[in-house]
Amino acid sequence: MILRSIVPRRTWGLAVAAVAAGLVGGACAAALIALINSALHRADLSRTLLLGAFAGLMAAKIGSQALARLLLDRFTQRTLMYLCRDLTRQVLATPLRRLEDVGIPRIFATLTDDVAMLGWAAQNVPLLAMNAAVLAGCSIYLGWLSWSTLLAVLAVVVAGAVTYRVLIVRAYRYLQEARDTRDVLFQHFRALTEGMKELKLHAPRRQAFFSERIESATEALSRASLGGLKHHLVADTWSQLLFYGLIGGLLFGGPAQQSQSAERVTGYILVTLYMMGPVWGIIEALPIFARARISLQKVRDLGLSLAPSERAPAPRPTSTAWRRLDFSAVTFAYPSDVDGQAFELGPLDVTFQCGEIVFLVGGNGSGKSTFVKVLTGLYDTQAGSIRLDGVAITPDNREWYCQHFSAVFSDFYLFDTLLGLDPAGLDARAQRFLVELELDAKLQIVEGALSTTALSQGQRKRLALLTAFLEDRPIYVFDEWAADQDPHYREICYKRLLPDLKASGKTVFVISHDDRYYHLGDRVVKLEYGKMVEDRRPLTALSPK
Repeated sequence: MILRSIVPRRTWGLAVAAVAAGLVGGACAAALIALINSALHRADLSRTLLLGAFAGLMAAKIGSQALARLLLDRFTQRTLMYLCRDLTRQVLATPLRRLEDVGIPRIFATLTDDVAMLGWAAQNVPLLAMNAAVLAGCSIYLGWLSWSTLLAVLAVVVAGAVTYRVLIVRAYRYLQEARDTRDVLFQHFRALTEGMKELKLHAPRRQAFFSERIESATEALSRASLGGLKHHLVADTWSQLLFYGLIGGLLFGGPAQQSQSAERVTGYILVTLYMMGPVWGIIEALPIFARARISLQKVRDLGLSLAPSERAPAPRPTSTAWRRLDFSAVTFAYPSDVDGQAFELGPLDVTFQCGEIVFLVGGNGSGKSTFVKVLTGLYDTQAGSIRLDGVAITPDNREWYCQHFSAVFSDFYLFDTLLGLDPAGLDARAQRFLVELELDAKLQIVEGALSTTALSQGQRKRLALLTAFLEDRPIYVFDEWAADQDPHYREICYKRLLPDLKASGKTVFVISHDDRYYHLGDRVVKLEYGKMVEDRRPLTALSPK
């Protein structure tokens, strides 16, 4: 079951080809052992024929193993490629609210640690099959020499495998603990990078963070990993003792108990020695698959799947001539906190018109940011309906609805390349906006790539606005965009950029505490504790124009 989940269906052909080449190599190896055994004990055979057969088998074995290795490497790289792509598609297709619940550290750990482990396990799938094929070939030859010896060897193998399984169970628990600790460590690393300024300014906090977070997590990770390795070492040592004991029994006990020829005894020893490599290869692969099982469960715990996600159909073109956006009893609620309290937005009943400038106001925790995520379709409504020109927004058309919006969030991310935009004349269009945003002296754009993003926070927000302008969507959302602008450019934002967007037929939602500029909007919508308590028009908006 885990093998089917790890190996992408699109790479099964390569896996089968690698295994087939490995089967040929295993058969040639078994034939070489038989040939070497015969050459050592049978003087009546033609040395010329033996030499020719040896050269042919050697060439076939080396060639088939080289081909198997080449196919295996190609299989491994393509498997990793598909795993990364499919998981990334799944993350991109997962609702934002679900990703927020999961947390960035767990997602990052999955996309790095778990993908690498699954890729490592996938690499061992053909190796496991090839080792099994070699064991099958050797078993056939050993059975041809002596069925009783084959049964004895198989009994030792089964006993070793069962004992190994018993000994390794505790190691699995250590591996699970180590994987959980990695999630915690990734979370601490995120705190390290995002809280660097605060840590630099406070020496006791910095020392406490290192000793109570990093040191404790790394120590726990080391302890769990070493615990797993120790139990694996015990299991591996026991397996080796069994096999060397088997060889000792064949070498010293077999001839004394049975009248067997030296050729047969030598054959037993050669085959058994050759079988030890594949057996240990299979045994060493078991902890890899155990860790892969843990990683696979982590992936599933995120609500993701390793099956290739179907590409979503391209959304139909957005309507630039829309008229009205209706909220009817729209409600969204977060899960309850430890005190049993849950923040709820709504129910909201409101209508927005095309071409409006709407100021969204309210104190911290009033629900402005949550409202924006519901407005833009990033959060699904839990009750009520949103309609765009009478079209109800459902999961089937939510992607189409989202494409009406371009937003600069308060926690925006600035990409260093203008991704997803029409490349025709992109640099020239971007340059014109850079001049308008007063950023033309700070950076250049060449083939859609930004020369730098190392700017002040206000300048970075202006650069984020550049992307929004180039997207040219019918509805814009600016979440505290002007808060980091200097007084000069704040004036430009409210008195020139917003009116220009309105004049071009855009609708703009502005989250702002700059009450000096509310009169420039068409409406001021106020939220308190998730409820809409005010929806008014400023005096200038009511006056004749």
